[in-house]
Amino acid sequence: MYVSSDGEVILEEDMKVVSTCRMDVHKFPFDTQRCNITIGSAIHCADEIQLHAFSNSSRATQFSREMMKTQGEWEFLQLSVSSSNFTYHDRLWEQLVYTFTMRRRPLLHVINFLVPILFFLTLDLASYFIADHRGEKLGFKVTVLLAISVLLLILNEILPSMSNKTPLIATYCIVIFALMLLSLLETILVTYLMEKSSPYQEKFRLRGDHEDTQEKAKTDNCNKEEKRRTCCSCICEASGGERQHELLPLAEEVHNSVQSAESRVLLLILEEMKELQKTLNLHFSCGVGEGRSVQWAARINRAFFVFYVTTVSLFLPLIFVEWNT
Repeated sequence: MYVSSDGEVILEEDMKVVSTCRMDVHKFPFDTQRCNITIGSAIHCADEIQLHAFSNSSRATQFSREMMKTQGEWEFLQLSVSSSNFTYHDRLWEQLVYTFTMRRRPLLHVINFLVPILFFLTLDLASYFIADHRGEKLGFKVTVLLAISVLLLILNEILPSMSNKTPLIATYCIVIFALMLLSLLETILVTYLMEKSSPYQEKFRLRGDHEDTQEKAKTDNCNKEEKRRTCCSCICEASGGERQHELLPLAEEVHNSVQSAESRVLLLILEEMKELQKTLNLHFSCGVGEGRSVQWAARINRAFFVFYVTTVSLFLPLIFVEWNT
């Protein structure tokens, strides 16, 4: 303590003050916090004691930056000094207010949290190019959704619990999680519609295999008949020098054989027409439901993809603009 002749008293005493202040984590991890430390007398009013700051705001800021060697997660911005008066029980009281302004360093949280969630969202968008009739697409979306769930658990640990507003990072995660959940439900619906039409496709495939087998058998019969007709023609040409009474029965036999072959060809054509008619009837009877299911699946998939891309294109710029304002 120093006492001068003019009545000035100087007391220098270093004190370490541990204080708490309410944090506004609405823009976490791009938030800026301001904490106030108020110094005043609880016994003497302004008429008895006057408080003056030793340094102004600029000198206090420079001195604080020199004293703070390591800042860790926070970046010190400014220390402002101001004085204020208030009235209590008809007496005027004076106090000094020191306001500390700090900004969080967001790089660690951006790399470890925001960017991975954006990558998972990109993977979920890219999964629309996977075929719907396979089970890999559904399993892929479930895996991405579980990865987002793990990141939400990490967010619950690093996010401060005291805040008056909902943090933007929580809105960011919840909206992306909801979009992925809707994407998973849409994939389940499209897969159901595609699987609904698969029994008809299997039936037509078996039908086509059976028709191919029958067609092969008919082709073999026609080839055999053609060979027989060729042999008969050769016999007729080879026996041209024989007698007339020996050629007449052979000519009649060849003529009957030709008529029989033509009859068989006509019967084969008639059977093919009947099989074709049955196939068309089966197609028109059960193919209507199949076509509608596939068409509805394609429409739902296309419409939801457009909705997904539009929502993401609008949401991400808005959330980043809100973070920066």
